[in-house]
Amino acid sequence: MSTTDVKAARRISIGVDFGTESGRVLLLDLATGEEIAVQEVRYAHGVIDERLPLSDIALAPDTALQAPSDYLEVLYKGIPAALSAGNVAGHEVVGIGVDFTACTVLPVTRDGTPMCELEAWRDHPFAWVKLWKHHSAQPIADRLNTVAKERGESFLTRYGGRLSSEWYFPKLIETWLYDRPLYDAMDAYVEATDWIVWQLTGSLSRASSTAGYKACWSASEGLPQQEYFEAAFPGFPDPYEKLGSRFFAPGTSAGRLAPSMAERLELTIDVTVAIGNVDAFVALPAVGVQRPGTFVMVIGTSICDLVLNDHEIRLPGITGVVEDGFIPGYFAYEAGQAAVGDMFAWFGDHLLKLEASGSSPRESWHGALDAEAGALDPGSSGLVALDWWNGNRTILGDADLSGVIAGLSLATTRAEIYRSLLESVAFGTRRIIENFLQHGIALTEIVACGGIAERSALMMQLLADITGLSVTIPDSSQIPARGSALFGALAAGADRGGFDDIFQAVTALRPATARRYEPIAANQPIYDEIYSVYRGLHDTLGTEHVEWLHNLKRIRRMASITEA
Repeated sequence: MSTTDVKAARRISIGVDFGTESGRVLLLDLATGEEIAVQEVRYAHGVIDERLPLSDIALAPDTALQAPSDYLEVLYKGIPAALSAGNVAGHEVVGIGVDFTACTVLPVTRDGTPMCELEAWRDHPFAWVKLWKHHSAQPIADRLNTVAKERGESFLTRYGGRLSSEWYFPKLIETWLYDRPLYDAMDAYVEATDWIVWQLTGSLSRASSTAGYKACWSASEGLPQQEYFEAAFPGFPDPYEKLGSRFFAPGTSAGRLAPSMAERLELTIDVTVAIGNVDAFVALPAVGVQRPGTFVMVIGTSICDLVLNDHEIRLPGITGVVEDGFIPGYFAYEAGQAAVGDMFAWFGDHLLKLEASGSSPRESWHGALDAEAGALDPGSSGLVALDWWNGNRTILGDADLSGVIAGLSLATTRAEIYRSLLESVAFGTRRIIENFLQHGIALTEIVACGGIAERSALMMQLLADITGLSVTIPDSSQIPARGSALFGALAAGADRGGFDDIFQAVTALRPATARRYEPIAANQPIYDEIYSVYRGLHDTLGTEHVEWLHNLKRIRRMASITEA
């Protein structure tokens, strides 16, 4: 294609965001920043946490699996539908970027076939995708942490002093311990973001972002030494064996679209596919952030918090710091909360059993509860909650913690409980921000994105009131997918109508501001008082007497095993 043709043609990049319950396809006009079309495809199998598909095999507590075929359906259905809805021709597309929840991993054969799709392995739970919130590997993570501290492993300080059960090696070692035949039979254990890029291009290219944040790899030091793994789990093989040893930076090209995939997606083989990425990580450039000082929150089923800094500070209570992790030239910090949308869904769908209507499964009751809770004055419920329904991601890094609501009485209403859950997210965010500030990383504002950020004005105002920072919401309904499209354009390069420089891309594609929330001064003293109670409960149950909640979870697990 000549330079004249590039300038004359419309330049489109596709972003595909694979979430916990569905995938979203977005078409982004690279000249105007307009989101031309968005298509959502829900996973047919959803989250597999009770029984394997087409099987009576019951799953253990804290299991969370998925079916890789659901991911392909997002491509097969979502991309052609988006092209049609946006009236976009295949030849106008210059790049594709994808992002995934992480660490979401699956075992595969040498040619990329998922083990769960082979008849010999489909009844093996660990042959399926282990979703990010698969937490049954917590005892393995505990052992890895204990040994790392005993040996004084320096890599641990990059991850706040604690590895998570959500990460790569706890999940891999779990398979090695409890299904050795499967471990031996699989050729690779890959992040889902790498696997879907493999399907698009026909070759495996592993992302440095997932390796850095979820597999303890660094460009300068590589993986933790074999001796460390041997000390923790004697006999565990070479850690590179299933992970691989070559990783590629965000925005790098993974290759062109494979001919068979191009035909099925109604695209051309000239489309460049970007190296896979993490759903939250692509959000930071997508909202327009490219310098330190901003606390970016990606709010969905869980929350991922993103922070940039000029230099590395190995502070406790984060989930990782990686050089060039989000934006070249900066150290990128990750933190977050493990139960947000999931916690609200538990309250509405399962506890209250509210019926939903509309296009979004929780659209009706979520808005109604927001209105009820918004009518309450700060502190009037007498409640405070710990948002640990799915464990604590940061700053405690403990998946065996569980949720708490304190202050209940016979007069407590559903609106009061719901508001306490919303407040618990904001209190947890304040604790995370305090941790950054206490270790010398200045933060002056919050930028929040995701479904809850768009729908719940109450949640956003609570964030502002409780943290004391302004909260900005960008004008985009699909920030991760938009970010993936940005990286697709970066991989394509300027010669093909994309961008050669990420800062240029961020500036050109920055979305407008939809809303801004400022702290309400009158509410802050009240929330300061409640926060002191929150901190007391947080520290007592999360640190000083962590065995209390741990024992409850242990008893539950034992009861589940006995019942089964």
